[in-house]
Amino acid sequence: MAGNPREMLAEFVGGLDTFGGYEATQGNVEGFMNLLGTTYEDGILSTKTKELISVGIACYNRCLYCIVFHTYKALESGATREEILQAAMTSVAFGGGP
Repeated sequence: MAGNPREMLAEFVGGLDTFGGYEATQGNVEGFMNLLGTTYEDGILSTKTKELISVGIACYNRCLYCIVFHTYKALESGATREEILQAAMTSVAFGGGP
């Protein structure tokens, strides 16, 4: 992986904070954060399951910031390393390989 995952996570969150501080983009960032909050709440699917799905999608898209963010959130939601690896490898079936 190109870069330290903790540094990448901090950079991603810092970028959201920066954009949220501009009057022109504040509403967009707030809307995005509200969307994330609502989408990832426990519902029919658990937050953990939703984060594992997101890990697979992030791998498919090859988005390093997304992979780092959703891996962190999956761990925070109680996912194991093995569950995260299996979610990531599932994306390979759809073209998400290296």
